[in-house]
Amino acid sequence: MSWTAVAKKDFRDASQSRALWGLVVVFVAVASLLAYAYAEFPTTVAESDEATVGGLVFFMASIVGLFVSLTAIVVCYKSIAGERELGSIKLLLALPHSRRDVFVGKLVGRSAVLVAAVAVGLAVGYGIGFVMIGTVEVAPVVLFLLMTLVFTVAYVGIVVSISATTGSTSRATTLALGFFLLFELLWDAIPILLVYVVNGFSLPETMPDWVYLVTQIPPSSSYVLSLIALMPDIADSIGTSSGAEEVDVFYATPEIGFVILAFWLVVPLALGYYRFDGADL
Repeated sequence: MSWTAVAKKDFRDASQSRALWGLVVVFVAVASLLAYAYAEFPTTVAESDEATVGGLVFFMASIVGLFVSLTAIVVCYKSIAGERELGSIKLLLALPHSRRDVFVGKLVGRSAVLVAAVAVGLAVGYGIGFVMIGTVEVAPVVLFLLMTLVFTVAYVGIVVSISATTGSTSRATTLALGFFLLFELLWDAIPILLVYVVNGFSLPETMPDWVYLVTQIPPSSSYVLSLIALMPDIADSIGTSSGAEEVDVFYATPEIGFVILAFWLVVPLALGYYRFDGADL
């Protein structure tokens, strides 16, 4: 299968990025600091009476979400757009590779790089956490790692798909950063703004039920929601709430996170491949 050859070469090329390993060093340092802070001062940093492995899992989720989203942009924005801009995509396609092989190979290769980077940071962070907490709990960590793997592949797919839509690395950078700013930094304000406008430029006493669903749309939000759905007992024990308790509609459940994350796994890839397959190279 020729996509494997593309994936292997892409993994080697992407893993040599200085920016990537700079981010990995920062992530290892931050993960270590967070694990130490949680284990040493749980009442201060996590408002928990006692440090637990399950609590550490949810405490680490936010930094993992930020690291994956930013690193995916650094690793993936040039994955296809860079090849098209340099013209090397024509040489690649002159070999026995189809456009599908190139697209899938880029996705697999970049995913492998980012998964390895995340694994390094989490291994160090959890190692410190286990030592300081004095307990090793395999089940919550394994569930966390599996969910993080899915989230990582989803984010890589998003950025690779963005890269596949254009032959300009500057445009790919702008689109990828725009996606991050919109969905990871500004999104929480969007449903509030919509309610404010629809309600005659004033906020109602009670927010409409649909606000709950809209606020879960960002990939990182659906990732955390999926973790709550996978480990509801741990989430309850440490006071982590999905917010679904306040809304009385059928979709107000943590399991909706799986649906939204599946959307981010499938739809961007379908759109990105469609644009790439039909592009004039």
